[in-house]
Amino acid sequence: MGQPVTFLSTSSPKPGLIRFELNRSLTGMGHERYAADDEILGDRPPDVLARRIFEAGSVASVHIYGSMVTVSLATNEPGDLETVMRELYTYYVPGVEIPSDEELIAMVE
Repeated sequence: MGQPVTFLSTSSPKPGLIRFELNRSLTGMGHERYAADDEILGDRPPDVLARRIFEAGSVASVHIYGSMVTVSLATNEPGDLETVMRELYTYYVPGVEIPSDEELIAMVE
């Protein structure tokens, strides 16, 4: 369950740079920059996405501004970045048990 993120992937004239324009804003008007050696502690959507991008491939840095995600590759192997983007808001994948109504209500109380 969850809503898949749709995006347009574009290359850049600069080798090793990939841009993704998502169908939703992740940062509002703020810029978020992440380097491969940074520890990403937050749980906001840009933080989660950056962590997943670094886990997916050989990435040097990530820059997120609004709905634009720019990935700088460390090598020519980007990994499966498109799946990472698409599944940002997909929470219930096969093998994950969906909570019951009672469990969801208990979380709120």
